[in-house]
Amino acid sequence: MGFYIRKSIRVGPFRFNLSQQGVGVSVGIKGLRIGTGPRGNYVHMGQGGVYYRATVPKLRNESPVLPRIEHGVIPEGTHAPLVEIESADVSEIVDSSSRDLLEEMSEKQARKRLWPWICALGIVAVFLALGNGLPGWAVWGAFILGTVLTIAVAVRDSIAKTVVLFYDFDADMEEAYEALHSSGQQVSAADAAWHIEASGAVYDRKYHAGASNLVRRKKTTIARSSPPYVKTNIETISIVVGRQTLHFFPDRVLVYDENGVGAVGYRELQLQVNATRFIESASPPRDATVVDRTWQFVNKKGGPDRRFKNNRELPICLYDELKLSSETGLNEVVQVSRSGVGEAFAKAIFGLARVMPTERKSDKTEPC
Repeated sequence: MGFYIRKSIRVGPFRFNLSQQGVGVSVGIKGLRIGTGPRGNYVHMGQGGVYYRATVPKLRNESPVLPRIEHGVIPEGTHAPLVEIESADVSEIVDSSSRDLLEEMSEKQARKRLWPWICALGIVAVFLALGNGLPGWAVWGAFILGTVLTIAVAVRDSIAKTVVLFYDFDADMEEAYEALHSSGQQVSAADAAWHIEASGAVYDRKYHAGASNLVRRKKTTIARSSPPYVKTNIETISIVVGRQTLHFFPDRVLVYDENGVGAVGYRELQLQVNATRFIESASPPRDATVVDRTWQFVNKKGGPDRRFKNNRELPICLYDELKLSSETGLNEVVQVSRSGVGEAFAKAIFGLARVMPTERKSDKTEPC
């Protein structure tokens, strides 16, 4: 299923419409709408801009790694301390062309929601009316008024915190983003995905199934989804990486966490894809390619170490590992169980960067 490009977006009572002249906004009900335009954050992506090119490293092999050993007695000092793999704060991950947009998004994201307070006041008013023995019509009046005000303020909060982004593509740009979206769906279709949180070298491999590195990882989500409080006319692929979430937009990667929003342009984004031999301590995912087997505790010849009881045979799986980084501080590693899908995703990002023009001031309108 291909990605969609909508020509209109609804935010509360407002409808934003994309036309050849730009973005317009209207308000009203069916059969009666009042509008004006062009308004809104509008990014034109087509020919005539200044183009740039990014290089993506090719696929290469890496030594096997292993998660924490759950069973068996392992002495101290068999591996180095695990080093955290973590991005900088989103306030530091700022692409120069995205600064104005990020300031608007962060400012709107920081706005407090008022509707919970209005709802609480409405509940208090109803209980006060009941406690003071007021007639039923007064109690119902307080309830209805509180409900209406809560809904109205909730809509107001949603509008105040929402950023509208419209994208308009030419044929080459649309094809490039379609390739990114399609390859991203292939990555998201993997039976399992993990975020690598930390890694460390192994000093004594016989206690760690012969692995050269240990990692700490957690299951993560790769899916089609939109960031919070952003209305846009296209679909984005998102990857959850610990406390942050990456959203792959046509012109940049937006980095979200609870403190704000960061961004990395595709010419600054470095994506390295490795085919990784990973020793699984549990049952491998359904789509994993098992390329070999080893033992939880191995001897020098690679066979089972007879000194350990219940020494299990473990599968060695071939996974794709995606390392995303930038000079501004992005530093994340994601592993997927389906081998071969990461390279297509990297090629799609390279293709997108190759055809993307820089933003032109004439293509943008005042933010809404």
